Amino acid sequence: MTLDALFLAGLAVLALLTVSPGADMALVAKITFERGRRAALLATLGICSGLLVHATASALGLSVILATSAEAFTIVKLAGAAYLAYLGAQALRSSFRSDALETPTARRRANPFVQGVFSNVLNPKVAVFYLTFLPQFMSPGDNVLVRSLAFALAHAVMGIVWLSAYAYVLSRVSAVLEGAGMRRWLERVTGGVLIALGARLALERR
Repeated sequence: MTLDALFLAGLAVLALLTVSPGADMALVAKITFERGRRAALLATLGICSGLLVHATASALGLSVILATSAEAFTIVKLAGAAYLAYLGAQALRSSFRSDALETPTARRRANPFVQGVFSNVLNPKVAVFYLTFLPQFMSPGDNVLVRSLAFALAHAVMGIVWLSAYAYVLSRVSAVLEGAGMRRWLERVTGGVLIALGARLALERR
């Protein structure tokens, strides 16, 4: 498939979406402050893997169910909202736990890759966005599945680059502030943001 004007226009819109603040950046911040850059990279890979799921579902028409069924949309929306709130509460709990209780086992309990996948896949807004966005940048003769996956792969690459750079900056900030006792406050802010995003998702209409 050649990089035609429609595809390039779609990539430009995806680039803007990638750098927009949201649940993905909040999750990466949470994991960076709690477990470091390596764990944040795993979360980033999980988030970007979720994009492939949404692109495939969109190409196969599964996302139509979310776009047309209020019940299905509400179920996925509430599941996603609950998961974001859970992650936020987890961050808050971790920030109040003493270092003596923060054992390696506790830190490894939640797989950051899985957290990234779930936070992305359970976001119905992403599914609906892919369903309504991708067709605008396709020509009548395009293979829908191939084109959708090409967009998702490009979006995933952008996400990996952006979120990895974001995690690196946050890790440096965390290292500077940790001696001043500020890292736990950063975790609390991140936890509050995740809970707020979950509440916003739960209250949002299609």
